[in-house]
Amino acid sequence: MAFIVSARYGSMHYIGDFISETDELRLRDKVLLRTDRGTETGETLSIPGYVPRGTDTSECGQLIRKMTREDLQTVKQIEEELVPAEIKACQQLIRDHRIAMKLATVEHLFGGEKIIFYFLAEGRVDFRGLVKDLAAEYRTRIEMRQIGVRDEARLLADYEHCGQPLCCKSFMRELQPVSMRMAKLQKTTLDPAKISGRCGRLMCCLRFEDEVYLELKNNLPNKGDTVVTADKSGKVLSKDILGQSVTIDCGDGVDITVGIDEIKEVVSQQGKGKKKKKKRSDGEQSGGENRNGPRDNSSGSGNHNERGPGNAGAKPADAEDARQDDAPGIGDGGSPGRTNENPQGPQEGKT
Repeated sequence: MAFIVSARYGSMHYIGDFISETDELRLRDKVLLRTDRGTETGETLSIPGYVPRGTDTSECGQLIRKMTREDLQTVKQIEEELVPAEIKACQQLIRDHRIAMKLATVEHLFGGEKIIFYFLAEGRVDFRGLVKDLAAEYRTRIEMRQIGVRDEARLLADYEHCGQPLCCKSFMRELQPVSMRMAKLQKTTLDPAKISGRCGRLMCCLRFEDEVYLELKNNLPNKGDTVVTADKSGKVLSKDILGQSVTIDCGDGVDITVGIDEIKEVVSQQGKGKKKKKKRSDGEQSGGENRNGPRDNSSGSGNHNERGPGNAGAKPADAEDARQDDAPGIGDGGSPGRTNENPQGPQEGKT
């Protein structure tokens, strides 16, 4: 009988669903997985469950087994001996080839089917000679993957300013764009040093409450609108989004604060006439805002991987904040004829 279990794997902390032949697994168990990249280690994020009837498991990986003591020794050898040596060798080859790139880290798959070199660069670089030398040295498949600063933090950093593990490493499936508009809406400090994460970009947590703030903001009249209450009327001077109230100028030198429930009518400042305040039923959603929130194209491309937790071959979102990383586009460094002419995307090479 087959079971399905979610697991996190890879240096980029991919999350996928895997088919297991045993249900004797617990949360956080170290396991061996077979993904589209090869055989690699992972950690279970759920207990095994029965595969629902009709479920398409074609994109699920295979959970091979729970890791043994020998497997853990192999992982230790890879981390303490092979990876440091590969980093040193690659850095030397980068200098020899005089390539303008910075090596971030190396991921050596457990099964040895592939070695992935993560690097940063200002633009597109020609690393075909480097890939050829690395393939000759290690006699295995070599992949060069260009990343941005957010992915670099995801690979190398551990804790954020709040003292908690980085969101992008612990639970986030994709890196969505974050904009300064979100910080302004939440009335947080605009000091970049205080709202920037380990990657130097705006902190991802600014996005978490953005949808709620937008919904609450849309409940209130705009600044400059005239509102009418049971005994007063005046022009909106300011609004308190979380308190769901507005401060109005009644025209007699007195400013008062009224709650949204006290407002009977709203007259738009554009002079489009009166709008009677709509009373919502208990089951009606306020705001009418798109539940996905607005997509600020100025802060990110918005082209994110939506493959979900079930794809064992799922890739992390390479889209960065404001394409805030320096990641250029995708090209095949080992194959001269397969380069992407778009100079603005992540660059990837395989051999």
